[in-house]
Amino acid sequence: MKIQPISIRELQERKDLRLLPSNGEAGADKQITNSAINRPGMALLGYTGRFAPNRIQILGETECRYLLSLSSEARLLAAENVLSFDVPCIVVTKNQTPPDELLRAASHHNTAVLVSGLTTDEFTHSIVEYLEPHFAHRESVHGSLVDVYGIGLLFTGRSGIGKSETALDLVERGHRLVADDAVTVYRMRRGVLMGGGNEQMQHYMEIRGIGIIDVPALFGIRAIRIRKRVEVVVRLEEWDRSTEYERVGIDEQTTTLLGVELPYV
Repeated sequence: MKIQPISIRELQERKDLRLLPSNGEAGADKQITNSAINRPGMALLGYTGRFAPNRIQILGETECRYLLSLSSEARLLAAENVLSFDVPCIVVTKNQTPPDELLRAASHHNTAVLVSGLTTDEFTHSIVEYLEPHFAHRESVHGSLVDVYGIGLLFTGRSGIGKSETALDLVERGHRLVADDAVTVYRMRRGVLMGGGNEQMQHYMEIRGIGIIDVPALFGIRAIRIRKRVEVVVRLEEWDRSTEYERVGIDEQTTTLLGVELPYV
Protein backbone atom coordinates (compact mmCIF):
# COMPACT_ATOMS: atom_id res chain seq x y z
CA MET A 1 0.00 0.00 0.00
CA LYS A 2 1.65 3.23 -1.19
CA ILE A 3 1.91 5.94 1.45
CA GLN A 4 1.32 9.48 0.24
CA PRO A 5 3.55 12.33 1.51
CA ILE A 6 2.07 15.26 3.44
CA SER A 7 2.58 18.81 2.18
CA ILE A 8 3.52 21.66 4.52
CA ARG A 9 0.26 23.32 3.49
CA GLU A 10 -1.67 20.29 4.79
CA LEU A 11 0.35 20.39 8.01
CA GLN A 12 -0.65 24.02 8.60
CA GLU A 13 -4.32 23.07 8.37
CA ARG A 14 -4.05 20.85 11.46
CA LYS A 15 -5.72 22.99 14.12
CA ASP A 16 -4.32 20.91 16.99
CA LEU A 17 -0.75 21.88 16.02
CA ARG A 18 -1.56 25.64 16.17
CA LEU A 19 0.79 26.54 13.33
CA LEU A 20 1.14 29.95 11.69
CA PRO A 21 3.54 30.75 8.82
CA SER A 22 6.18 33.41 9.46
CA ASN A 23 7.50 33.85 5.93
CA GLY A 24 4.39 33.78 3.76
CA GLU A 25 3.91 31.03 1.21
CA ALA A 26 7.57 30.01 1.15
CA GLY A 27 7.95 26.22 1.12
CA ALA A 28 4.21 25.55 1.45
CA ASP A 29 4.33 22.89 -1.28
CA LYS A 30 7.32 21.02 0.14
CA GLN A 31 6.54 17.51 1.32
CA ILE A 32 7.03 15.51 4.50
CA THR A 33 7.97 11.92 3.72
CA ASN A 34 8.55 10.36 7.15
CA SER A 35 7.40 10.62 10.76
CA ALA A 36 10.77 11.49 12.31
CA ILE A 37 11.57 14.91 13.80
CA ASN A 38 14.86 16.62 14.62
CA ARG A 39 16.25 19.24 17.00
CA PRO A 40 19.10 20.82 14.98
CA GLY A 41 21.20 22.06 17.90
CA MET A 42 24.52 20.67 16.68
CA ALA A 43 23.85 21.81 13.11
CA LEU A 44 23.32 25.38 14.34
CA LEU A 45 26.74 25.13 15.98
CA GLY A 46 28.26 24.07 12.66
CA TYR A 47 28.52 20.29 12.98
CA THR A 48 26.40 18.67 10.25
CA GLY A 49 28.11 15.28 10.04
CA ARG A 50 25.12 13.44 11.54
CA PHE A 51 22.44 15.94 10.55
CA ALA A 52 19.09 14.47 9.39
CA PRO A 53 17.82 16.98 6.80
CA ASN A 54 14.75 15.02 5.64
CA ARG A 55 12.94 15.57 8.97
CA ILE A 56 10.86 18.42 10.39
CA GLN A 57 13.31 20.68 12.26
CA ILE A 58 12.08 21.93 15.64
CA LEU A 59 13.54 25.00 17.33
CA GLY A 60 12.62 25.16 21.00
CA GLU A 61 13.52 27.77 23.58
CA THR A 62 17.11 26.50 23.89
CA GLU A 63 17.83 26.81 20.16
CA CYS A 64 16.16 30.22 19.90
CA ARG A 65 18.03 31.63 22.88
CA TYR A 66 21.29 30.38 21.41
CA LEU A 67 20.54 32.14 18.12
CA LEU A 68 19.67 35.38 19.91
CA SER A 69 22.99 35.24 21.77
CA LEU A 70 24.86 35.48 18.46
CA SER A 71 25.71 38.50 16.34
CA SER A 72 23.59 39.08 13.24
CA GLU A 73 26.29 37.63 10.96
CA ALA A 74 26.72 34.54 13.15
CA ARG A 75 22.93 34.04 13.29
CA LEU A 76 22.73 34.06 9.52
CA LEU A 77 25.60 31.56 9.31
CA ALA A 78 23.93 29.28 11.87
CA ALA A 79 20.67 29.43 9.93
CA GLU A 80 22.50 28.61 6.68
CA ASN A 81 24.10 25.59 8.36
CA VAL A 82 20.59 24.09 8.59
CA LEU A 83 18.80 25.60 5.61
CA SER A 84 21.51 24.85 3.06
CA PHE A 85 20.10 21.33 3.31
CA ASP A 86 16.68 20.76 1.76
CA VAL A 87 14.75 20.47 5.04
CA PRO A 88 10.93 20.11 4.86
CA CYS A 89 10.26 23.01 7.24
CA ILE A 90 11.29 24.66 10.50
CA VAL A 91 8.90 24.85 13.45
CA VAL A 92 9.50 27.39 16.23
CA THR A 93 7.59 26.47 19.40
CA LYS A 94 6.09 28.48 22.32
CA ASN A 95 5.04 31.37 20.07
CA GLN A 96 8.63 32.60 19.97
CA THR A 97 9.51 35.17 17.33
CA PRO A 98 11.91 33.74 14.72
CA PRO A 99 15.04 35.86 14.19
CA ASP A 100 15.02 37.94 11.01
CA GLU A 101 18.18 36.20 9.79
CA LEU A 102 16.42 32.82 10.04
CA LEU A 103 13.44 34.13 8.05
CA ARG A 104 15.69 35.61 5.35
CA ALA A 105 17.65 32.40 4.95
CA ALA A 106 14.48 30.29 4.94
CA SER A 107 12.83 32.43 2.27
CA HIS A 108 16.02 32.27 0.18
CA HIS A 109 15.91 28.45 0.33
CA ASN A 110 12.11 28.32 -0.15
CA THR A 111 11.55 26.72 3.25
CA ALA A 112 8.61 27.45 5.52
CA VAL A 113 9.17 28.74 9.04
CA LEU A 114 6.11 27.92 11.14
CA VAL A 115 5.40 29.14 14.67
CA SER A 116 3.39 26.95 17.05
CA GLY A 117 1.64 28.07 20.21
CA LEU A 118 2.43 24.70 21.80
CA THR A 119 5.42 24.04 24.01
CA THR A 120 8.21 21.95 22.52
CA ASP A 121 7.11 18.82 24.37
CA GLU A 122 3.45 19.35 23.44
CA PHE A 123 4.26 19.93 19.79
CA THR A 124 6.62 16.96 19.62
CA HIS A 125 3.97 14.66 21.08
CA SER A 126 1.23 16.00 18.79
CA ILE A 127 3.24 15.89 15.57
CA VAL A 128 4.49 12.35 16.19
CA GLU A 129 0.96 11.21 17.07
CA TYR A 130 -0.22 12.63 13.72
CA LEU A 131 2.66 11.52 11.48
CA GLU A 132 3.49 8.08 12.85
CA PRO A 133 0.22 6.34 11.89
CA HIS A 134 0.29 8.02 8.48
CA PHE A 135 3.78 6.78 7.57
CA ALA A 136 3.71 3.44 9.38
CA HIS A 137 4.07 0.15 7.49
CA ARG A 138 0.54 -1.09 6.87
CA GLU A 139 -1.51 -3.93 5.50
CA SER A 140 -5.19 -4.29 4.65
CA VAL A 141 -6.77 -7.34 6.30
CA HIS A 142 -10.13 -8.82 5.33
CA GLY A 143 -11.88 -9.11 8.68
CA SER A 144 -13.52 -7.27 11.57
CA LEU A 145 -11.83 -5.50 14.48
CA VAL A 146 -13.72 -5.17 17.76
CA ASP A 147 -12.75 -3.79 21.17
CA VAL A 148 -13.88 -6.49 23.63
CA TYR A 149 -13.33 -5.55 27.28
CA GLY A 150 -10.40 -3.37 26.18
CA ILE A 151 -8.75 -6.09 24.06
CA GLY A 152 -8.54 -5.61 20.30
CA LEU A 153 -9.83 -8.82 18.64
CA LEU A 154 -9.23 -9.15 14.90
CA PHE A 155 -11.71 -11.65 13.43
CA THR A 156 -10.57 -13.30 10.19
CA GLY A 157 -11.80 -16.16 8.02
CA ARG A 158 -13.16 -16.91 4.58
CA SER A 159 -15.80 -14.69 3.00
CA GLY A 160 -19.26 -15.51 4.35
CA ILE A 161 -18.06 -17.30 7.48
CA GLY A 162 -19.77 -14.76 9.77
CA LYS A 163 -17.14 -12.18 10.75
CA SER A 164 -19.51 -9.21 10.47
CA GLU A 165 -22.32 -11.10 12.22
CA THR A 166 -19.96 -11.97 15.09
CA ALA A 167 -18.84 -8.34 15.36
CA LEU A 168 -22.46 -7.13 15.35
CA ASP A 169 -23.38 -9.64 18.04
CA LEU A 170 -20.55 -8.27 20.22
CA VAL A 171 -21.65 -4.67 19.61
CA GLU A 172 -25.18 -5.61 20.71
CA ARG A 173 -23.61 -6.83 23.97
CA GLY A 174 -21.94 -3.50 24.65
CA HIS A 175 -18.56 -3.92 22.96
CA ARG A 176 -17.15 -1.46 20.42
CA LEU A 177 -16.68 -1.76 16.66
CA VAL A 178 -13.44 -0.42 15.20
CA ALA A 179 -13.67 -1.56 11.57
CA ASP A 180 -15.52 -4.11 9.47
CA ASP A 181 -14.74 -5.91 6.21
CA ALA A 182 -11.45 -4.08 5.43
CA VAL A 183 -9.23 -3.42 8.45
CA THR A 184 -6.11 -1.32 7.93
CA VAL A 185 -3.41 -2.57 10.30
CA TYR A 186 -0.29 -0.45 10.73
CA ARG A 187 2.87 -1.06 12.73
CA MET A 188 3.89 1.58 15.23
CA ARG A 189 7.13 1.86 17.17
CA ARG A 190 8.11 -0.99 19.51
CA GLY A 191 6.12 -3.47 17.45
CA VAL A 192 2.66 -2.19 18.40
CA LEU A 193 -0.02 -2.95 15.80
CA MET A 194 -2.93 -0.52 15.49
CA GLY A 195 -6.04 -1.12 13.43
CA GLY A 196 -8.69 1.12 11.91
CA GLY A 197 -10.91 1.47 8.86
CA ASN A 198 -11.32 3.84 5.94
CA GLU A 199 -13.14 7.10 6.55
CA GLN A 200 -16.07 6.33 4.24
CA MET A 201 -17.06 2.85 5.48
CA GLN A 202 -15.33 2.48 8.84
CA HIS A 203 -18.42 2.17 11.05
CA TYR A 204 -20.86 0.75 8.53
CA MET A 205 -21.42 -3.01 8.40
CA GLU A 206 -22.83 -5.18 5.64
CA ILE A 207 -24.92 -7.98 7.12
CA ARG A 208 -26.11 -10.75 4.82
CA GLY A 209 -29.87 -10.74 4.45
CA ILE A 210 -30.18 -7.28 6.03
CA GLY A 211 -27.94 -4.92 4.09
CA ILE A 212 -25.72 -2.05 5.26
CA ILE A 213 -26.26 -0.76 8.80
CA ASP A 214 -24.95 2.41 10.45
CA VAL A 215 -23.55 1.25 13.80
CA PRO A 216 -23.31 4.64 15.62
CA ALA A 217 -26.80 5.60 14.43
CA LEU A 218 -28.26 2.36 15.81
CA PHE A 219 -26.19 1.85 18.97
CA GLY A 220 -24.79 5.30 19.79
CA ILE A 221 -21.36 6.86 19.56
CA ARG A 222 -20.04 4.74 22.43
CA ALA A 223 -20.46 1.63 20.26
CA ILE A 224 -17.50 2.60 18.03
CA ARG A 225 -13.81 3.44 18.18
CA ILE A 226 -11.66 5.15 15.57
CA ARG A 227 -8.70 2.83 16.11
CA LYS A 228 -7.56 0.15 18.53
CA ARG A 229 -4.48 -1.89 19.20
CA VAL A 230 -4.64 -5.33 17.57
CA GLU A 231 -3.86 -7.84 20.33
CA VAL A 232 -5.44 -11.19 19.37
CA VAL A 233 -6.25 -12.74 15.98
CA VAL A 234 -9.39 -14.94 15.97
CA ARG A 235 -9.93 -17.13 12.91
CA LEU A 236 -13.49 -18.31 12.30
CA GLU A 237 -13.90 -21.76 10.72
CA GLU A 238 -16.72 -24.23 10.07
CA TRP A 239 -16.97 -26.89 12.75
CA ASP A 240 -15.40 -30.16 11.62
CA ARG A 241 -16.13 -33.21 13.78
CA SER A 242 -13.00 -34.94 12.50
CA THR A 243 -10.72 -32.13 13.68
CA GLU A 244 -9.32 -31.89 17.20
CA TYR A 245 -9.65 -28.33 18.52
CA GLU A 246 -7.71 -26.69 21.34
CA ARG A 247 -10.47 -25.65 23.76
CA VAL A 248 -8.72 -24.86 27.06
CA GLY A 249 -5.85 -22.65 25.86
CA ILE A 250 -3.01 -24.83 27.16
CA ASP A 251 -1.25 -24.92 23.79
CA GLU A 252 -0.75 -21.30 22.82
CA GLN A 253 -0.73 -20.56 19.11
CA THR A 254 0.63 -17.45 17.42
CA THR A 255 0.49 -15.84 14.00
CA THR A 256 2.61 -13.10 12.44
CA LEU A 257 1.26 -9.85 11.05
CA LEU A 258 3.61 -7.15 9.74
CA GLY A 259 6.46 -8.96 11.44
CA VAL A 260 4.78 -8.91 14.86
CA GLU A 261 3.84 -12.14 16.64
CA LEU A 262 0.28 -12.18 17.99
CA PRO A 263 -1.81 -14.72 19.96
CA TYR A 264 -3.94 -16.75 17.56
CA VAL A 265 -7.21 -18.50 18.37
